[in-house]
Amino acid sequence: MHRMEQPDVVVEVAVDSIAGALAAEQAGAHRIELCAALELGGVTPGAGLLAAVKDRVRIPVFVIVRPRCGDFLYDEGEFTAMEHEVVHARELGADGVVIGILRRDGTLDTERMARLVALAKPMAVTCHRAFDMCVDQRAALEQLVALGIERVLTSGGQKTARQGAMQVAALAEQAAGRITVMAGAGVRSDHVAELVKRTRVREVHLSAAALAPSAMSWRNPFVSMGGAAQPSEYEQRRTDGAEVARVVAAVRAGR
Repeated sequence: MHRMEQPDVVVEVAVDSIAGALAAEQAGAHRIELCAALELGGVTPGAGLLAAVKDRVRIPVFVIVRPRCGDFLYDEGEFTAMEHEVVHARELGADGVVIGILRRDGTLDTERMARLVALAKPMAVTCHRAFDMCVDQRAALEQLVALGIERVLTSGGQKTARQGAMQVAALAEQAAGRITVMAGAGVRSDHVAELVKRTRVREVHLSAAALAPSAMSWRNPFVSMGGAAQPSEYEQRRTDGAEVARVVAAVRAGR
């Protein structure tokens, strides 16, 4: 596993491709959250993608373990798949996994999460934004601490971390160093320094997404591979390395 000197503010970038991972690393990101289908909020990436990214980057790679998009209430089959995915991530050399499971009533499913934490060792474990769907974030934070989870990604229960900054700050104060509170959702270079100052978090998370046109010269306008709401097959979601670099520079300068 990677051991590296930690900066004042850690910048984690969510990516769903080898090109995105390389762009994030080159731009100065400190950690990668590897996903598939980021346009759907991110689901578990394939083993081949994880192996290829681990071969090509030197910064830590955390893998999201989310069997589908939608809510975080999983049936037994989905949970079994999550158990296998945690084990596979560990065997392929991932530095951490990113998990989150809820019960019907909006509380954390601590029993199942504890099973995933045990399977993940010695990898680090982050709780993703299922935390933002919890009915009581303060109580959930204490449960994460008791589970031994190192980090929680949150927007303070709002659409963006900027909108939820007051709650993120309250959670960071409650955490008191027992768990890392990482601010994420809608983070951009034009306000990240202000966000860090307001919340006093030491880690931020972003995807720095941008759409780029396909290089295809032949295009069939009559066929779509997804639903009507999905991006065109002739647009590709890419990690904007320049935006990542601006975020890294902004948090480093504190402005």
